[in-house]
Order: sequence, then C-alpha cells, then structure tokens
Amino acid sequence: AACSRANVTVTDLEELQELLMVNIENNKHLVTGSVRAKVLKWGEDVTEFQPPPDYILMADCIYYEESLEPLLKTLKDLTGPDTCVLCCYEQRTMGKNPEIEKKYFELLQMDFELEKIPLDKHDEEYRSDDIHIMNIHRKQT
Repeated sequence: AACSRANVTVTDLEELQELLMVNIENNKHLVTGSVRAKVLKWGEDVTEFQPPPDYILMADCIYYEESLEPLLKTLKDLTGPDTCVLCCYEQRTMGKNPEIEKKYFELLQMDFELEKIPLDKHDEEYRSDDIHIMNIHRKQT
C-alpha cells in the first residue's frame, strides 16, 4: 500500500517491531507514500490509530481460538462506516483449524458484511486454491 502513495501504518506485537523496521528499511526504495511501524495488541485500546483508516489489510491472522475475540474487538474498534477490510488467509485443514476459521467468520458476520473475492480475481502469480481473500465492511445500522 505504501508503494501506492498511501500513508501506511504496519502493526504487530512488540517482539516483532524490529523485524517490521528491517522490512521497512529493505523496501524504502519502493515507498512513494509513508510507512511507520506501531505496536498493536488485539483487544487493547486503539485510540492512537484513530480516526478510522480507509483500509485495513489483514494477512494470515486467523490461527488461535483464544485470539478470535480480541481480533474481532480490535476490528470493531478500528473500523468506521467507510473502512474497507481486506482479509487474506490460508485455509488450513489440520487439527482445530477448520473449527477456528468457521467460528471466526460466524462471529465476524454479527457486525460485518463479508464478500469473498473469487479466485479468478486474485493475482495470477500468487493465487492458490487454499488462499482466500475477503472484502469486509461494517454492517450499516
């Protein structure tokens, strides 16, 4: 996104901030907008990220059952009526993963509208049958 003149905030846990900074540094020649790294722990206060962003890009965030509620709280707290959330995830079929994914989308649909992006709309070079992209918006009240 920062390569498209956007002002971008990349987030992760405290212990991954150094890696985020390395990635930013290694790609700064591609950045035409701005990019900064910040700590974001799901379920905690998001005041410093307000006003709501235009876009939230989520990649591979659905994996632990205990993280679902905090993740959903953070999405509700971060999004405004016009925020577009693009959620990309790998469908995993081992262990509890299918149950976790099902629960996540059931809970998500309580507050959000979901639209699955068809595979033929994914980038040809990176598309895969087990990679899914969802376009997510808050339900209008």
